[in-house]
Amino acid sequence: MSNPAEEVLKDIVGMIKEDKLVLPTLPEVALKAREAAEDPNISALALSKVITNDAAITARIIKIANSPLMRASKQVEDLHVAVNRMGITFTCNLITSLAMEQMFQATSDVIDTMMREVWNRSTEVAGIAHVLCKHYTRLRPDQATLAGITHEIGVLPILIYAEEHPKLLESPKMLEKIIEKVHPYIGEMILKSWDFSEDLIVIPKNYLKFDRNPGAAPDYVDLITVAVLQSSDENQRRLSSVDHSTVGAFARLGIDTSGEDEEDLAEEMAHAMALLNGDD
Repeated sequence: MSNPAEEVLKDIVGMIKEDKLVLPTLPEVALKAREAAEDPNISALALSKVITNDAAITARIIKIANSPLMRASKQVEDLHVAVNRMGITFTCNLITSLAMEQMFQATSDVIDTMMREVWNRSTEVAGIAHVLCKHYTRLRPDQATLAGITHEIGVLPILIYAEEHPKLLESPKMLEKIIEKVHPYIGEMILKSWDFSEDLIVIPKNYLKFDRNPGAAPDYVDLITVAVLQSSDENQRRLSSVDHSTVGAFARLGIDTSGEDEEDLAEEMAHAMALLNGDD
């Protein structure tokens, strides 16, 4: 890690410990959904009552339940039926993913623009990971979506810090390098504070370790690694030189690195991204 990045990380961690910089907290609807999911006896009706007061989330849950992603044969217009169709755990993870968009906002235009860029990048990775998960693994697509949404969550406190230290904004390239080095550590802290599962907590620090070898079976880190490399976002240009055939995650997922598989799934991926952004 470079010296400027080390200094920023040390400063941010110190501010967090002294309560001068607060880690992001999940939106209320996400907290309620995750709390409900911990009840092994909760019903689809009870969960729908938990989230029905959030009209925007309710509408998007119903839209996703009716989307081709769920391979729905019959339209539903009721939240209870939508939750029944998707299942409790899937719905709760989806609510968390959708609600997190509220966190990617700032008071200044410069930082707000940067946060929106992170959100857009995260939804693109999440959409790709969701589709790859369905087609290439036995893992849970809802968890893959959440993994994609949170893989750069550590960027948020850094941008808030930068807003209070304007000199960082004077050098976009320096700030980009600092974010690249620091966000995995802050991301891990945030996901731990949210009591996320270990298979998601490890993602920020590991998704760009192309030579990792966790075993034969693919995991959520593999999904995010491949999704990031397949992302078309401009910030991924620095990864354009990576030879996909040397990245173990592709082999563990059984993905053809020639790009043919990606082309076959492109429409489904685009649809998933649009749903997460509320554009579809």
